[in-house]
Amino acid sequence: MEPDRASLLAALALQLDWGAEEALEEAPPDRSVRRAPAAPEPPQRAMPAAGPGTRPVAVRTPAAAPGPAAASRAAEAAAAAGTLDALRDAIAAFDGSALRETATNLVFSDGDPASGLLLIGEAPGAEEDRLGRPFVGQSGQLLDRMLASIGLSREAGGFAITNILPWRPPGNRTPTDAEIALFLPFVLRHIALVRPRHVVLLGATAARALLRTKEGITRLRGRWHRIKVEGLGEAPALATLHPAYLLRTPAAKRDAWADLLMLRRTLDGAPPES
Repeated sequence: MEPDRASLLAALALQLDWGAEEALEEAPPDRSVRRAPAAPEPPQRAMPAAGPGTRPVAVRTPAAAPGPAAASRAAEAAAAAGTLDALRDAIAAFDGSALRETATNLVFSDGDPASGLLLIGEAPGAEEDRLGRPFVGQSGQLLDRMLASIGLSREAGGFAITNILPWRPPGNRTPTDAEIALFLPFVLRHIALVRPRHVVLLGATAARALLRTKEGITRLRGRWHRIKVEGLGEAPALATLHPAYLLRTPAAKRDAWADLLMLRRTLDGAPPES
């Protein structure tokens, strides 16, 4: 008995909740067909030493983590940027990370940089990578609805938004510590150029990177912190849950709502609650 349309849609929705977003084969495999077990691969033989007439074999090795030279060049490029446009150009030209080679588009920022409120997330997803704008996928749409509930609109210039990483990690994997450290000078320069009155850190990656801590987001959220930025001094920063986490864990929306109310009170003139 073939599954009905509702069952197929439910199965697809479940895969989306699990994070599946790309088909790896042109057609879905027929899992009802029993296949014979694959034959064991023969043992690998040692490669003979190269000699006269021997054709060299190219060996693909994993990309190395960014080294000190790349980190130094990132810091210099960020410091030299005097405007947001210059900073964007500096990131686009920076070749110290392999992420640039696997991503489709640079995802720099969106919204109004003069709004006084800057939101910082983790990294672009598939939809953001395709469009070149941060937080436009499912989690971004949820974030826009959440912020609209306290009177903040991206289209109306209520805030600006960016990410720790400007390039999408392959498969939406979590950024490595080396990648975060490499792009952190660009993020800090972004903050210095925007000069926000308040910063919101969306999720553990942004909170840990900018607060320089190993604490989890559930311990960091719900209170204001201060981040130090060269050229700006200190800026109050509220850590909260990432909207992608809220899509996976709807029960956590109560905590996120409490954080939004705290943000609204502070924007309305109340002192930041620590």
